Amino acid sequence: MEADRKLQYSVLVLFLVLATGTIGYQLVEGWNFLDSLYMTVITLATIGYREVHELSTAGKIFTMSLVFFGVGAMAYALRNATHVMLEGELRHVLGRRKLKRTLRGLKNHYIICGFGRMGRIIASEFREDGVQFVVIENKPSVVAGIADSNMLVIQGDATMDAVLHEASVGEAKGLVSVLSSDADNLLVVLSARSLNPALRIVARASADDIDAKLKRAGADKVISPYHMGGIRMAHAMLKPTVTDFLEITVQDKTVDLDLEELCVAEGSKLAGRALNDSNIRRDYGAILVALKRRSGEMIFAPTGETRIEAGDTMIVLGQVKQLEKMEDLTKG
Repeated sequence: MEADRKLQYSVLVLFLVLATGTIGYQLVEGWNFLDSLYMTVITLATIGYREVHELSTAGKIFTMSLVFFGVGAMAYALRNATHVMLEGELRHVLGRRKLKRTLRGLKNHYIICGFGRMGRIIASEFREDGVQFVVIENKPSVVAGIADSNMLVIQGDATMDAVLHEASVGEAKGLVSVLSSDADNLLVVLSARSLNPALRIVARASADDIDAKLKRAGADKVISPYHMGGIRMAHAMLKPTVTDFLEITVQDKTVDLDLEELCVAEGSKLAGRALNDSNIRRDYGAILVALKRRSGEMIFAPTGETRIEAGDTMIVLGQVKQLEKMEDLTKG
């Protein structure tokens, strides 16, 4: 904004100096507009051409005043404008170099393809959780707004392998594709899966028949906003208390309660122990809602005899600080 004001001010000063000289010669010498403007320009530019017409005494005094005040103002305006343009170009070049260095150093990060309404919400949630991510967006106006918010952003087409490489897709942990076109999301999934077979990919689908195609292309999860929105509205009507509970635990950041997934690592004290012996409830005040085995089997409401194994993912409900302590336990 400061650079814009400087540039605007420089243009205004330049206009005022030219206008003053042109109008001055018209009034003092009675010349026409073109001759007055021409005389003003060659005077301020210090070119040294001869006068358009013979100058009167008053005209000579006005010319000296114009040289004395106008040339300095003209030089000031041009210096400011040049400085702003060069500084902006330099900042752009240095900014691109810094961005490339940062992107090359990324690891276990997330990639958001598309920064529409869904992309903004996803980015907000990622920032809230403190995870590292980079946005890929094709529209320059949107990219400018993202850059002002200090988020990592790449301007480019997310369906292109080169752009995904720039976002370090090979080192990424997950990718979310929420482009406006189902065809574009399909291309992103195909490219990302081929570039990183271990990548977790979540994609948006608008049409009902694209879901299976996205999964065949390599998407781990396909979300249809209209389908999910319809189900949620139905639940809000038929099961309002359940819906309120889920919204509080998942979305309300003011409540000290969270629903978290914790992976049991090799060497964890929980590995190989039955739920009754884990003392999760006693020591951490947490409730094990479900247990996902390494094989993908999901055990809902596990009993006290259910054994926790290394590689399992626990879905736990509890206070945020207690869950953070419990996460350290699962890591071993």
